[in-house]
Amino acid sequence: MTAAPASAMTRFSAMEALAGMLTDELVVLSLGGAVDEWYTAAPHLREASLFQQQLGCVTPQALGLAVGLPHRRVVSLDTDGGLLFNLGVLATLGNEQPGNLLVVVWDNERYQSIGGPRTHTSSGTVDLAAIARGAGVVRASTVRDVEAFAAACAAGLADTSAPHVVVAKVDTSPEGHAAAGHPVVRRKHSDGREDTYRFVRHVEATEGVTIMGPSEHN
Repeated sequence: MTAAPASAMTRFSAMEALAGMLTDELVVLSLGGAVDEWYTAAPHLREASLFQQQLGCVTPQALGLAVGLPHRRVVSLDTDGGLLFNLGVLATLGNEQPGNLLVVVWDNERYQSIGGPRTHTSSGTVDLAAIARGAGVVRASTVRDVEAFAAACAAGLADTSAPHVVVAKVDTSPEGHAAAGHPVVRRKHSDGREDTYRFVRHVEATEGVTIMGPSEHN
């Protein structure tokens, strides 16, 4: 069995660090335990965060928002499993160079939402940051502790000239979570449809636009 990622960082501690840097950004996040952790770590971004239910679609959707709202900072909270489903998006980032997009990849080296089978990154051979750089995303790095993670995210949020990819090697085990003294993370009391409406209404209110008009039916 491959060992757990050599990381001094839990995903929740990284989320807390990132949440402290964000104010009015739009966030797209992946399915699985990361959703409930993010809503717990970043309650002030609840309306501005969109839960994407399909693997491989998080960063593409965030890219669409970044292109459609070039004046707005967009953050993709992807996963190793999700990004591996659609590595082609990195080539698009390399070609388009959206300067308002920060991509964070929670790399716990497993598909946690389906019981924990290993992803390819657990081999020690597959390097998502290197793949991103090879696709033209020059500002791509792998980090293993909260200090390095916070510095990489701060650099990405401050830079408007090119996209940044931060691959965060994280511990997502219950044991790691408990040892770090994190709060109990409870399931969110909303489904994907409600989350989508909340997010769209937030974009409408903050951008002064209409995305979903009045319903034709009561």
